[in-house]
Amino acid sequence: MIRHTVAFRLHHAPGSAEEQDFLAAARALADVPGVTAFEQLRQTSAKNDFSFGFSMEFADQAAYDAYNDHPVHTAFVADRWVPEVADFLEIDYAPL
Repeated sequence: MIRHTVAFRLHHAPGSAEEQDFLAAARALADVPGVTAFEQLRQTSAKNDFSFGFSMEFADQAAYDAYNDHPVHTAFVADRWVPEVADFLEIDYAPL
């Protein structure tokens, strides 16, 4: 199992229609084959400047690789993530 996580901050103003549109568009990632346990999270710690997080799980490396290459994911990254995300930290985990 691989848990893919990303913490991020958008260029958009908090609570703006643009912010909500980005988050709504990101929900399509949950429908990519192989994605399980998809979550959109609001970051609450004062220890960093990120605002949101996405978390999802994959059964194995092959499922994760297929997600990375899937047209829904690549289009989201090119059309939404790159122009709208100001900063991010990606961390992928596997159980010990």
